[in-house]
Amino acid sequence: MTTSIERSDSTGASPAGETVRQRRGSRVNATRERILSTAERLFAEYGIGAVSNRLVSDEAGQGNNAAVGYHFGTKVDLVRAIARRHNVEIEERRKQLIAGTRDSSEILDWVACLVRPVTDHLDSLPAPTWFARFGAQLMTDPGYRQVMEQDAMETPALRELLAGLDRCLPDLPAEVRAERDDMARQLLVHTLSERERALAEGRPTTRSSWHDAGTGVIDAITGLWLAPYTPAGPDRPADPGETMNND
Repeated sequence: MTTSIERSDSTGASPAGETVRQRRGSRVNATRERILSTAERLFAEYGIGAVSNRLVSDEAGQGNNAAVGYHFGTKVDLVRAIARRHNVEIEERRKQLIAGTRDSSEILDWVACLVRPVTDHLDSLPAPTWFARFGAQLMTDPGYRQVMEQDAMETPALRELLAGLDRCLPDLPAEVRAERDDMARQLLVHTLSERERALAEGRPTTRSSWHDAGTGVIDAITGLWLAPYTPAGPDRPADPGETMNND
């Protein structure tokens, strides 16, 4: 006599071969992904400081308000998890570009290794994307920005990129380099963020694709590094007639 009840074997496996532990692991992973996607969207829209872990849990459909803490720990840990979720693919793209750039002495080539992996990654994501705006929100919060920059510098590809770029840069005073480094970072992050926002809102964009947008940013950052600078004395404003060339 047969029964309609299907029993698991002694390992807890279902007839399809999936164990209880595997099923539970799948549910946990799905919950984590839902929390990450929800947090990324909320942080991108409202800012990291304005969004509580409780709000993330609620918006992610978690009955337990402590779900974020259970799965990720602190808000810093959650932010790190969102960044790493994207940076794994970005890092791999960057490695491939650097492999063909190591012998180059052109600033444009090294700047492309900085920009192109990010725009290609954004292009690969389903619309609407939130990652560029999430990155812009990180830039406005000094505490989270410092944490993310420290994490980024642990990636071998980014360290190699910065070393390669440094070899190509013109001989600029330290303060000018620091200033332009910050300008380049702002240009990259906020240009991509504004394009992502325009796409999400259905507004026209200046470039037709993420690839073309990346080309524009690469050109702009390259031009920024190669631009002349005007030396200024400690007690007087700069004289426009003293503008220095970088060659």
